[in-house]
Amino acid sequence: MQNKKNLSRVFIVFGFLLVTLFAATLGGIVGAYVTKSQLSLPENTVSVTSISPTSSPVPSFQVSTTEYTTAIVQAAEKAGPSVVTVLGTVPGQITFFGRTGDQTVSGSGVIITQDGYVLTNNHVIEDTLEVSIILADGTQIPAEVIGTDKFADLAVLKAADDVPPPIILGNSDALKRGETVIAIGSPLGDFKNTVTVGVISAMERRLTVSNNYQMEDLIQTDAAINQGNSGGPLLNLAGEVIGINTIIVRGGGTTVAEGLGFAIPSNLAKMVAEQIIAKGYFARPYLGINWEWITPRLSHAYNLPVEWGAYISKIGANTPASKAGLREGDIITQFGEQLLNGEKPFINVLYDYSPGETVKLTVWREGETIEVEVTLGESPQP
Repeated sequence: MQNKKNLSRVFIVFGFLLVTLFAATLGGIVGAYVTKSQLSLPENTVSVTSISPTSSPVPSFQVSTTEYTTAIVQAAEKAGPSVVTVLGTVPGQITFFGRTGDQTVSGSGVIITQDGYVLTNNHVIEDTLEVSIILADGTQIPAEVIGTDKFADLAVLKAADDVPPPIILGNSDALKRGETVIAIGSPLGDFKNTVTVGVISAMERRLTVSNNYQMEDLIQTDAAINQGNSGGPLLNLAGEVIGINTIIVRGGGTTVAEGLGFAIPSNLAKMVAEQIIAKGYFARPYLGINWEWITPRLSHAYNLPVEWGAYISKIGANTPASKAGLREGDIITQFGEQLLNGEKPFINVLYDYSPGETVKLTVWREGETIEVEVTLGESPQP
């Protein structure tokens, strides 16, 4: 009897569970249907909540570089045929193991006259036995070195055959910082007539190059310039030469710099080139002395009476210095109104003058300062 009661309770509980499960399932189905009906969106519609102000539409910006790009292309096409690769043969050296073979050096240049004069850097053709140029179309033409000026780092060549039309030399005095410029040249000697673009980074830069001499008034640019670009043109957007590329600075020690290229201003290059074409050389003023450059460090080490100056170690016979009464042991401290110092070394100040000019020198001699008037001569040509 007791077993029957227990069995009835089991059936009652099981039935209650079945009813509960059915009710829960049905409720879930109905709830899902209702929810879907309330939240469903039309087909292919995306709901977006906008946070933009409804009062003003979002502006549409359009940037066009067509005019800028076209100017660069036109300038490069205009000047390109007048840019050449310069090849030179440098004689071999005598070593412990015998004489080395001749070497080929290369750089760039630019045709500046219809009759074939080419402007390049002095350091490109220095010490060469023979020189030739390669035109943009690959034609190689022998060339002659007409004259050089190592202080301006310029040289003029003369092609032995017909050349493309010359390039126009622009006005470097009109340049402005930030102006777009184009460099064309033959980096590494292999990538002929490579075009790179940059801006004028600065003007009137000064770099010490050798023998206490500073190249002055250089144009600084970030246009990519590499070895082999030397002597090639720096152009404005009109396709005019406003500089002759000459030096790159890579930094020193662990410091590596990029985008530091320098060019000789076209106005200086034009003046030097015109005189070389006319005379075969560029006339520099001449004093006729051998000298040593005094700096504060040297002055302190040897207990010298001045911190900056040019110590005269030798005077040539029948020279402007000897005629003016200068003596060995004199120290030149001033040219006219210009004091000699780290910003204005002796050679730079001397080359501010022209042959034939008369200038008053301030000189330290045997414990006193005197003034000597000298008429500058013209540097003898090799």
